Amino acid sequence: MEYHKLPHSSLEVSKICLGTMTYGEQNTRQDAFDQLDFAVERGINFIDTAEMYPVPPNGKSQGLTEEYIGDWLKHSDKRQKVIVATKVAGPRNVPYIRENMSLDRRNIHQAIDDSLTRLKTDYIDLYQLHWPQRRTNCFGQLNYPYPEGNEEITLIETLEALNELINAGKIRYIGVSNETPWGVMTLLKLAEKHNLPRIVSIQNPYNLLNRSFEIGLSEISHHEGVELLAYSPLAFGCLSGKYLNNQRPEGARCSLFERFVRYFTPQGIEATQAYVDLAKEHGLDPAQMALAFVNQRPFVASNIIGATTLEQLKSNIESLDVVLTEELLEQLHEIGAKYSNPCP
Repeated sequence: MEYHKLPHSSLEVSKICLGTMTYGEQNTRQDAFDQLDFAVERGINFIDTAEMYPVPPNGKSQGLTEEYIGDWLKHSDKRQKVIVATKVAGPRNVPYIRENMSLDRRNIHQAIDDSLTRLKTDYIDLYQLHWPQRRTNCFGQLNYPYPEGNEEITLIETLEALNELINAGKIRYIGVSNETPWGVMTLLKLAEKHNLPRIVSIQNPYNLLNRSFEIGLSEISHHEGVELLAYSPLAFGCLSGKYLNNQRPEGARCSLFERFVRYFTPQGIEATQAYVDLAKEHGLDPAQMALAFVNQRPFVASNIIGATTLEQLKSNIESLDVVLTEELLEQLHEIGAKYSNPCP
């Protein structure tokens, strides 16, 4: 396993991070234990979750993901060996989490206490804002209608609340997720100006079908040291090729949940076919090639992989052994130019 120290922190994270949003929906408690044991045995020390998980979210299962991880932490006695990251949900219509959700002091304090209880720990290594407080274009929509006026809850209030949690010993470092270049730079400026906590990571989608991170945010990673924790590196599994030709394998995520349509645009499907064909030309597993591409990007601190079976998890971890040649990288870039960012 490779390890990487997040700039501006003491967190040395494994290059592969175990994503857990299937725990409690597609994966049982025992499945979660098996995956966590398997991952840690192979050197993974970084576990990512969220108070909103599992996904797709619903009131009956919300919080189960953190509960399963907490049960494993207690059972395995490996809390000191792993870096636990979780997230506080921003304002959305999810009253089963909290009424009047917001990234204000009250909500953040309640969220961390609830997560700590479910995770059966007294601190979180990396606490992330799951999406911005403000209404903004954090999911790649074109012609986004920006609202008039400003949010009542300011970024300063959010940072001050997080600072209180750091001072209380409940969290060590903070990060953001689904954030924009403006949001990252504003948070960095406010932290410096007001002596508040500095974000040390950003968790956004990044894969061969969605390379939006490279436009703006990758430059911030380079100059400011806010590196990417890449989620959806396989584009909901599409880059494995298993959904091509209208296939819907039994039990697969996009077979079970029709809401996951982001990577099924006509251009996205054509690009996926091109990437899968290229992998096969080079004798590579398409999923491992797609993951290796993410692993080798200079702004990626850790690649958040998810799996529903141990076989998938093993294959995903072994993507670290795949080194893409300059020739293959050039061919990937040619496909990327032909199908320019088809699924932002």
